[in-house]
Amino acid sequence: MQSSQGSESGYKNSLEKVKNWILLSKISSYGFSGINNLVEKVGSPDEIISAPLEKIKHVSKIEKGTIKLIRKKALEVSLEDDYRLIQKHNVKLIKYTDPSYPDSLKNISDPPFLIYLRGELKKEDEKAVALVGTRRATAYGKIAAKKLARELARAGLTIVSGMARGIDTCAHEGALEEGGRTIAVLGCGVDIVYPPENNSLMKEIIGHGAVISEFSLGTKPFARNFPRRNRIISGLSRGVIVVEAPLKSGALITADFALEQGKEVFAVPGIITSPYSKGTNRLLKEGAKVVEDAADVLEEIGVSFSDIKISSFDNQLSFEEKIVLDELTAKPSHIDELIKKTGLPVGKIADILIKLQLKGMVKELPGKFFIKEV
Repeated sequence: MQSSQGSESGYKNSLEKVKNWILLSKISSYGFSGINNLVEKVGSPDEIISAPLEKIKHVSKIEKGTIKLIRKKALEVSLEDDYRLIQKHNVKLIKYTDPSYPDSLKNISDPPFLIYLRGELKKEDEKAVALVGTRRATAYGKIAAKKLARELARAGLTIVSGMARGIDTCAHEGALEEGGRTIAVLGCGVDIVYPPENNSLMKEIIGHGAVISEFSLGTKPFARNFPRRNRIISGLSRGVIVVEAPLKSGALITADFALEQGKEVFAVPGIITSPYSKGTNRLLKEGAKVVEDAADVLEEIGVSFSDIKISSFDNQLSFEEKIVLDELTAKPSHIDELIKKTGLPVGKIADILIKLQLKGMVKELPGKFFIKEV
């Protein structure tokens, strides 16, 4: 029987083979913007770190100076913590040159040269769509995201998102609830749960899909990381669906990357009075395709849906009725609170509440308070 010491030694020896790839991923996360370009020109991280400088061709004098700086930085970096975390979290490393590296990412500009992976990427993930949106999602946006994620997962598509609060979380949850696959692309190391409340969700994603990042282990979720990770979200996908987004939103950056990559861009029509729909409605004005259900997406990306049954929330309820009902409980809610939570205008809310009362699902109390009766 092999001793634990021998096993650990063997594990470290296997990681030594990717040592230079890990080194570059750590250095790039500290701001070396041209490393991907160098890897492409020079051939591999091993040559950047180890090859005699005079033998490195196809690079300029300035780039050779950058290589010298990279080598100097590499000498200052210890990988002991990285090796420990890789083993602790069962992290797999996928190099750009590996057969298992996703073809979809090879076809984008600036592809990550190293992917940190928890979980598993499968062949079926080639049929993937991204579903993204604001962290400050309304009830309307959350329901729309889950609805679409469920339908698309039922059609056999993998749902890609960023595991952020709001729409991203609902996208992952919807896919998992349907028993589908989902991939979370992080703007931090795959050993870090961000946001922290998604700890259980992250475990589920690892068990039914993958959590990936190009950032080295231990990298914190700095704001500058997220625009960069968005190109991977779109890169893995056949199309990007923006569910709900204000005018300044990372989801719109993902949509821009999708356009650059020649991917389809979709948007869910939003409530015109909501600031969280300004971005999606602008996308529609600019030519994004309208999405009301999964069929709208499947038609455009070439996936057959003839035998896929698109679900509705409930045969008794309209979309907006479901939004209002989901905000009600046995505890009384004032109509003003419902307006704020749903983003629906007062006239629409009043009309919906009357319909729900007629269906026996809602009861009105004195003072414009309402409770759910189902």
